[in-house]
Amino acid sequence: MPHETPLIATIVAGLGLAFILGALANRFRIPPLVGYLIAGVLVGPNTPGFVADQELALELAEIGVILLMFGVGLHFSLKDLLSVRAIAVPGAVVQIGFATLLGWGLAWMLGWTPGAGLVFGLALSVASTVVLLKALQDRRMIETERGRIAVGWLIVEDLAMVLALVILPAIAGLLGGADGTTGHDLPSPLFQFDYGVWGVLGVTLAKVVAFVAVMLVVGRRIIPWLLHYVAHTGSRELFRLAVLAIALGVAFGAAKLFGVSLALGAFFAGMIMSESPLSHRAAEESLPLRDAFSVLFFVSVGMLFDPTSLLRETWPILATLFIIVIGKSAAAFLIVIAFRYPIGTALIISASLAQIGEFSFILAELGVGLGLLPEQGRDLILAGAILSIVLNPLVFAAVERLKPWAESRFGKGTAAAEIKAAGPATEAGVLATPAPSAKSARKEEDGPPPPTTLTNHTILIGYGRVGSLVGESLSKARLPFLVIEDGDKTIAKLHADGVEVVEGNAANAQVFAAANPTGAKRLVLAIPNAFEAGQVILRARAANPSIVVIARAHFDAEVEHLKGLGADTVIMGEREIARGIVELIVDETVKSPQPPLSDEEPSPPANEDRPGDRSKNDPDDSTPQS
Repeated sequence: MPHETPLIATIVAGLGLAFILGALANRFRIPPLVGYLIAGVLVGPNTPGFVADQELALELAEIGVILLMFGVGLHFSLKDLLSVRAIAVPGAVVQIGFATLLGWGLAWMLGWTPGAGLVFGLALSVASTVVLLKALQDRRMIETERGRIAVGWLIVEDLAMVLALVILPAIAGLLGGADGTTGHDLPSPLFQFDYGVWGVLGVTLAKVVAFVAVMLVVGRRIIPWLLHYVAHTGSRELFRLAVLAIALGVAFGAAKLFGVSLALGAFFAGMIMSESPLSHRAAEESLPLRDAFSVLFFVSVGMLFDPTSLLRETWPILATLFIIVIGKSAAAFLIVIAFRYPIGTALIISASLAQIGEFSFILAELGVGLGLLPEQGRDLILAGAILSIVLNPLVFAAVERLKPWAESRFGKGTAAAEIKAAGPATEAGVLATPAPSAKSARKEEDGPPPPTTLTNHTILIGYGRVGSLVGESLSKARLPFLVIEDGDKTIAKLHADGVEVVEGNAANAQVFAAANPTGAKRLVLAIPNAFEAGQVILRARAANPSIVVIARAHFDAEVEHLKGLGADTVIMGEREIARGIVELIVDETVKSPQPPLSDEEPSPPANEDRPGDRSKNDPDDSTPQS
């Protein structure tokens, strides 16, 4: 066995350091992505010590890009985009244009070419999918209106960047980069001639259209059929392998057969797969490998960064950071306000977009590879990404402090109760007929929720499949209760059913205090997240040591964890299912008569009755008595 194993060394060093630094970053409430990037810096050629193989790291990063874009496509929802299209589409387009213009202006000041300014500006205009979704999930905003707007905005940005990845290679020569107008990929040397810029652009777009057509016509039928076929084999291993083979195979085939980028091929593979009913299972099965290679992608990006540029390029880096955190966010804020949304929504969306990430790295690498962007530009983009991601939690904290002052000074804008949910037939800011009560209208997340007046009640956390069954039983038993929930659709249904709701995340001190835990009789945690449930239990015990706490869990370790934090009863769903199955089997065995004995079996003694037999003296015999 060879002792020189650069591939293994690169993977071990990259993942090992990424884990250590990612855990440290998470400990200090910084996105782990920062730790991954710093891990890449430490194993890169620009720092002393161990240096990983950069070429192997870049190839591993390509797999990371494929799986990352596959995940983006897998979670792409045209329905969600259409529900907020009235603000997400024009907002994202205007914001991309404004940020690109700012980036082009900085590039011009640094003496770069217009092509470099275009790539640089585009790279600064798009937010990180990973960071944005993580920030919204941490604040339980994914299902809120502002969360849907931010995600829809991000989808439009991602689609614009996918289009940029397709077009930039075709127009690189026109922008002053590597000449892409000759030697275009055709099967025979007879066809290798100069197309001209517009010819190359036309051929490129034709290839993209052909690829999209093949995916929509053929892939739409083959990919779901293949997933269903493999799912019916009952082999989880084969299903996981099928998902990865489709993602990698479509991406590689798209690059080789149609000349489009690996990223675009992977995105379409995920988008087509998302239409299958098995898409959720596909996302779950591919997630571990996607996460691992995504980490390697960020590590490889960090390897390209020269930390000494922080000293050499201090002012350009600060200017880049200003464009990302201030310029782009200010544009997003003004756009949202222009669409007559509340100031709180505008602040949250602007904070969500105040960072850059994976698409910025992909565009930077493409720009350097095409000879459009100087390496200085890549360093500025990497520095801006690392610093903006580190600052993003602070930006959110500043926004939360600024909201009360901004609303008291300028007002909340259009009242939330007067705005319809933006949907296919609803434009943002269109006034609806006010609801008969404030409870029936969507409550904005600005400020603490009003406290309940209930006492000796049950606090029910979560109203999903389990919580809704508990709530229905409490209602039938006429036991007072309220629900803590943060999903807009669920909250609307609870209001319609006349159930009292405290809107928000139960782990938040103000939200939980509004449910009056001091005067409550019991707490029911119907949420499946044991870590969040543990935080709520600690908060409940601190407020009311005598409260009865009932929680749910999926594993024995979660049961012990929740009981250790103070839960009185923890019900594990799998154990209850097993208990129900055993009870059915035992009841059926006791109640049903056993089959008659065969000729080979010995007869029982005459004075001994078999179970299920009835003697003529049996008082329960159903034979009519004379």
